[in-house]
Amino acid sequence: MNNRNHTIKYILSDFFSASFVWIIFNVFRKRVIESEVYGKIMPLELNFTLFYNTLLIAVFWILLYYFSGYYYKIYRKSRLQEFSQTLIFSILGNIFIFFTLLLDDIVAGYQDYYYSFITLLSLHFFLTFIPRSIITTRTIHRIRKGKIGFNTLIIGSGQKALDFVNSYSTKNHWGGYKFVGFVNVNNGLNEDLAKICRFSGTLNDLEKIVDENKIEEVIIAVETDEHKELETIIGRLQLCNTSIKIIPDLFEILIGKTELALIEGTPLILIAPELMPIWEKNLKLVFDKLLAILFLTMFSPLYIFASIGIRISSGGPVIYRQKRVGLNGKEFTIYKFRSMIVDAEKNGPELSSANDTRVTIFGQFMRRVRLDEIPQFFNVLIGDMSVVGPRPERRFYIDQIIEKAPEYMMLLRTRPGITSLGQVKFGYAENIEQMLNRLKYDIIYIKNMSLYLDFKILIYTILTVIKQDGK
Repeated sequence: MNNRNHTIKYILSDFFSASFVWIIFNVFRKRVIESEVYGKIMPLELNFTLFYNTLLIAVFWILLYYFSGYYYKIYRKSRLQEFSQTLIFSILGNIFIFFTLLLDDIVAGYQDYYYSFITLLSLHFFLTFIPRSIITTRTIHRIRKGKIGFNTLIIGSGQKALDFVNSYSTKNHWGGYKFVGFVNVNNGLNEDLAKICRFSGTLNDLEKIVDENKIEEVIIAVETDEHKELETIIGRLQLCNTSIKIIPDLFEILIGKTELALIEGTPLILIAPELMPIWEKNLKLVFDKLLAILFLTMFSPLYIFASIGIRISSGGPVIYRQKRVGLNGKEFTIYKFRSMIVDAEKNGPELSSANDTRVTIFGQFMRRVRLDEIPQFFNVLIGDMSVVGPRPERRFYIDQIIEKAPEYMMLLRTRPGITSLGQVKFGYAENIEQMLNRLKYDIIYIKNMSLYLDFKILIYTILTVIKQDGK
């Protein structure tokens, strides 16, 4: 599948729809609203200003749709979803346009404002929704006919997996699921399943299978006696860019509220791949960049102060560089003001403790007020980190943590942060056990990610700096 080309179809459709709507609406403004004011037919002037404004309006709509997440998962849209999204953002976008561009229009009476808004909203909604609906409908038909498919991996080799694959082989509308193979969990190889679906390997090869086969959908079909493996399976899939669904037992459906999807009548529990709504995720990214620029410019005198303090207290380089693991398990170089002596880890990786003799006197002060963290705003600016997020660790320690807590992989689904809930509630960890204790705070953050929570954590961090009680 070519997601990029398909996304471009929607973008071009929205661009031309928005442009066409604005031109038609300007004809309405001239022929109806202004003509009533001046008592004569006012012609529409096809000049540079009109085309420039039309371009700006079209770009505004594209950016609004982009930040709202409309162009995300472009193949998985329904017509009902298309209708609701188009209506909601048509209302919101046109309210903004009305109060910024149309409120100063010369009108014969206040009723004309209502006519203008209703006309603009109606034109935009219908002329945007109709072409979108056509594209979405054609896509749905192509999926149902098997022209578009999503590489799908089944995890499980028991009766659940067999029944699920069999149910698709007898359906005319297959939902776009292209079974690449199945992965064995604990049970022996199911010969009946192997006849209709390729055996791809065991859980030990899971990441490799997903990567090599470009898996887009993972269906977890484990048996009841294999539930103990769920934590490991989901943990290992956290860094795989796939949609994850679980075939539930009746008990799992009854015990509480879960998000279910019905695929050709088969109930599946959705494990949401996105930690935040797309629009909030994009706002968080913009907020990170703005805050990074602010700190890197307005607080530049602190760099001079820190540099002088480091040079006087211990000599050597001012900036300390270290490899850390970030988003999707990729390594990046983190930057900090050096708070330890030179060659502090000449004997190998070693976590800092409360009475660590390697920390300089000035380094202790920097740690209490978090001054040593300021260079990480450069990491935020270049996209390696976020302002708020789980603290990044080194591969050496992550490998040890995962052996005891596979759920740590969940933290690698988001950009690491300069500050975090675990950092302000627990502080720096001195050993693996403390890292595991801090982990629960970071998981709470991951499960409740929002801009609101980010602001609360920032406030906690500011209080920590003011009180100088950073650990």
